[in-house]
Amino acid sequence: MTVKRRNHGRSKKNRGHTRPVRCSNCGKCTPKDKAIKRFMVRNIVETAALRDISDASAYAQNQDQYILPKMYLKMQYCVSCAIHSHIVRVRSREDRRVRTQPQRFRRRLAQ
Repeated sequence: MTVKRRNHGRSKKNRGHTRPVRCSNCGKCTPKDKAIKRFMVRNIVETAALRDISDASAYAQNQDQYILPKMYLKMQYCVSCAIHSHIVRVRSREDRRVRTQPQRFRRRLAQ
């Protein structure tokens, strides 16, 4: 039988079963090892209310600026939603054999 991927699209090695997780986009049940997982980093407060909070803050504006913590959401997608929303790309037959992680590009900080 022909095989499209070396790992059959999963990271389940020597495990009989993995529990299903729900897709964050459509709600489809997907095995946990097959789901595409990404962390979404967001501010706890939206930018519109950020100025109101900083004005009402007890901390001094110049020196001890309080930095609001970030919210880390673990998003788990099924394969079809991850492809549709461009989280992962469809690769050619030769590029599927490349197992190195793609280059991560970081945002530059405003200076």
